Amino acid sequence: MPKKDSLPEVIYYSDVLNDEFSTMQIETPTIDGSYRYRRDGFFGRILHFLTFRLIGKPLAYIYLKSQFHHRIVGRNRLKPYKHQSIFLYGNHTQIIGDALIPAFILRPRSMTVIVHPNNTAIPGIGKFVPYLGGMPLPSDVAATKNFMAELTRRITKKKSPVVIYPEAHLWPYYTEIRPFKSTSFTYPIQYKAPAFCFVNTYSKGKNGKVNIVTHVAGPFFAREGLSLSEAREDLRDQIYKAMKDIAYEYSTYAKIRYVKKEESHD
Repeated sequence: MPKKDSLPEVIYYSDVLNDEFSTMQIETPTIDGSYRYRRDGFFGRILHFLTFRLIGKPLAYIYLKSQFHHRIVGRNRLKPYKHQSIFLYGNHTQIIGDALIPAFILRPRSMTVIVHPNNTAIPGIGKFVPYLGGMPLPSDVAATKNFMAELTRRITKKKSPVVIYPEAHLWPYYTEIRPFKSTSFTYPIQYKAPAFCFVNTYSKGKNGKVNIVTHVAGPFFAREGLSLSEAREDLRDQIYKAMKDIAYEYSTYAKIRYVKKEESHD
């Protein structure tokens, strides 16, 4: 279990499913039917090469190594599936790192990351999110139709890996796994694709820093003979348990302690 001594910060929460602790205060943009999900035309490919491969990944590598001494365990689990689409579910605990780490789990492949619409409004970099693989969740029926059409194209035609953060809300440096809904687990069943999970675990580093080790687990498949709703619950439960087990075993240092408000008097 994470150590609770000498913690520099305590954050109080009230709703484990819906509380958000990102330090970025952004007005959520509307992703409607006019939003353009497909960005792989000529100029789109150039921007993807520049932002993702030429600039983004080298800077991301330097950032992750220098700040967190980052390393990955279990990437070999993905090797048998390198020529097909997979779904990868991770814990949402880093403001910047969560946008960077999947690129190194999946290297050298490009990826699709399903993101909150706020990501498209981050000052300075929001406009580049689509070229880094980000697909913001739709806000209305028309956008949902476009979202699903583009997601289907990427999965079936481009064999793109898809990254999802099922916890949905950011809790920086949280060392456990929060409960999450089964909604996003429909995708692997619908597209008959294997599912994996990754957990960023934390340990105490040198000079007051925190080390991150990313553990990859899977593949996971829903049991046969289940209805769609039963299958997505089954898949969710498998991955939730695997993530909890990894976090419990390998996260040994809590930089931030999260305390439920009604328990704060203890």
